[in-house]
Amino acid sequence: MAGEQELLSTEIVNRGIENSGPYAGSLNFSVRVRRGLPDFLNSVNLKYVKLGYSYLLSPVFYFLTAPVLMVVFSAQIGKLFIWRDFSLKCDPIDALFIVGLLSLIIYIYLYLSPRSTYLVDFACYRPPNELKISKDEFIELAKKSGKFNGAAIEFQHRALKNSGIGDETYMPRIVFQPGHRITLKDGREEAATVMFGAVDDLLAATKIRPKDIKILIVNCGILNTTPSLSSMVINHYKLRHDIQNFNLGGMGCAAGIIAIDLAKDLLNAYPGCYALVVSTEAVSYTWYSGNDMDMLLPNCFFRLGAAAMLLSSCRLDRWRSKYVLKQLVRTHKGMDNRSFKSIHLREDAERKQGLSVSKDLVEVGGHALKANITTLGPLVLPVSEQVHFFTNLLFKKKNRPYIPNYKLAFEHVCILATSKKVLDEIQKNLELTEEYMEASKKTLERFGNTSSSSVWYELDYLETNTRIKRGDRIWQFAFGSGFKCNSVVWKALGNVGKPKRSPWIQDSN
Repeated sequence: MAGEQELLSTEIVNRGIENSGPYAGSLNFSVRVRRGLPDFLNSVNLKYVKLGYSYLLSPVFYFLTAPVLMVVFSAQIGKLFIWRDFSLKCDPIDALFIVGLLSLIIYIYLYLSPRSTYLVDFACYRPPNELKISKDEFIELAKKSGKFNGAAIEFQHRALKNSGIGDETYMPRIVFQPGHRITLKDGREEAATVMFGAVDDLLAATKIRPKDIKILIVNCGILNTTPSLSSMVINHYKLRHDIQNFNLGGMGCAAGIIAIDLAKDLLNAYPGCYALVVSTEAVSYTWYSGNDMDMLLPNCFFRLGAAAMLLSSCRLDRWRSKYVLKQLVRTHKGMDNRSFKSIHLREDAERKQGLSVSKDLVEVGGHALKANITTLGPLVLPVSEQVHFFTNLLFKKKNRPYIPNYKLAFEHVCILATSKKVLDEIQKNLELTEEYMEASKKTLERFGNTSSSSVWYELDYLETNTRIKRGDRIWQFAFGSGFKCNSVVWKALGNVGKPKRSPWIQDSN
């Protein structure tokens, strides 16, 4: 019972003065009970702590044992050919054979050892000014569309008022057109516009030729066409015929980090090449034109946007890259039915399609985040914090375990810009300062929720304001349907200057 109480928050609502009845003239109050994020400071699931340490120790074990095995093997070879009777004299052919064999072992060790993944650069798309939409204009266009009843309009008005979204986000006007049914052509045109806009800016910034790209990954949650979105990119830029292309669909706002994880693995499989990752969502294709309240929230929050990232595993690219990938942790709670059904694409009674958002979403997301950061902790926290944590855990010095200070692990945090309520809950539970939350809140206000590309608009904000210094660690984490919570940590390879092209620069169009 106590565990459940921790997930509930109460709010006293003033409902005005009674007009009639025995309580006429009296103030009428009600208490609203809401589910919130789990209290991260009250409990720790050791299963996820152990998982984090297993991730930490696996590469360490590899790098420690491989050199030892090389030395032992070399010693055995030496006994056969060189140190016979403690004599250093040997046949030149035998010596040449040994040197060649050792060189081969070292080459294989270096080739098979995990390579670093470098983020050469990235770019975020800024739509044209004619697509800007204020909250009041959104409601007026929704009314004129004739697609919503009064209750649906009022619900969207309240949602926008408390969303944290500003008056300069971007929306395709076609979704408000009276009598128009969104078609596959609308979705393709929107996807092409935002994807190509981001990739064009990236290619201009990096000076990379399209034929130099050997890996392409495109992620978009709802819109999945034939040919795929990745094929659209290949066709538009005339990429090489042997390109390794992948199209990720149905994975929600967390798919951008999944795409980075896939790119990392592919760069290890194809060393010395470039990977292009494109993250977007087709807003017109997620639009819901019905009146079910649990399907109207995505209308209020999703906005136009896309990001393109260029990654490399070539060691020579370290000197031109902005960041190096340090850690990536993915958490999936799909085995739990409430988590699985928390965000669901379905049809309403009138066969109108939309994303259904469960009332349990905040609580479900909180549990996924808690599991993710518990696994991430051993990989990023200073040793002193980990020692303090285990000391308190083993000797039970307090009634509750000591929770490490995650602010010591990162200089910057980029949280998926979902809504003001979610960001406020995360800030409270992780005890983050306003400085840590600035990029996320500013992105939500300026661009809204651009789905999987949101964390890149936030990193772009930090770069535009010249916040990134050499050695800074940036934590990006995002949630997605399924339910997923994914984290990626980057380390700046140098002081990152203000980018020449940025959606935050007013004259960049």
